[in-house]
Amino acid sequence: MTPKTLLEIDHLRTSGQMLAAVLGYLAPLVQPGVTTAELGEMAAAELKRLGGRPAFLGYRGFPSCICISVNEEVVHGIPDQRVINGGDLVGLDFGVSYNGMITDSAITLGVGRIGDDAQRLLAATREALSCGIKAVKAGARVGDISQAVQRRLERDRLGIVEELAGHGVGHSLHEEPWIPNFGAAGTGPRLEAGMTIAIEPMATLGGKAVAWGDDGWTISAADGSLSAHFEHTVLVTDTGAEILTKA
Repeated sequence: MTPKTLLEIDHLRTSGQMLAAVLGYLAPLVQPGVTTAELGEMAAAELKRLGGRPAFLGYRGFPSCICISVNEEVVHGIPDQRVINGGDLVGLDFGVSYNGMITDSAITLGVGRIGDDAQRLLAATREALSCGIKAVKAGARVGDISQAVQRRLERDRLGIVEELAGHGVGHSLHEEPWIPNFGAAGTGPRLEAGMTIAIEPMATLGGKAVAWGDDGWTISAADGSLSAHFEHTVLVTDTGAEILTKA
């Protein structure tokens, strides 16, 4: 992946701010009684109001502007008539295109009161994202990010999803390099200033194995355990990382 130009970076910053705004708008609306389809419609309407385009809609045939994954679903849940209940974990994964430049971000929310293990899962996965971002700077290697994420998730004895990973992003939704959530520091492609990457820890309260649903998209923990997913698009700089999808 080649570094982005200054103009492309400017467009990515705008894209990222739109994305953060939509997730910020949607988060308090994730309440008992709402359907995932209704949340998807609200996300689409808010992004249209802001002037962005949904990056997920139609991507390899995906039928919605947003992925909404509940409880054991790790990623790529398709919004439908499923009703959100108190105690659920709900993952919102969203992508925005602005002037042809794409950003990608995800959060997982607890609905109402959730159990201690669910709280631990959310906290550790969110912190793993922060650890991965702290490992980013020009000259670092992808393995530095991977190891930082892995170490934080292992502290809480979580299942680390190995079949899915972060990735480069910008001109298209998925670019090189592939950024696993496990690995060895000092290995993998070297990062350059101007690159834009999506770091996205995915973890479960059980094992690492996942299974694909009958819809061909939804990926769930194979053992049915609760899962969490957090993601930011970041710009690699000489001294660290600029989070493009932060509110």
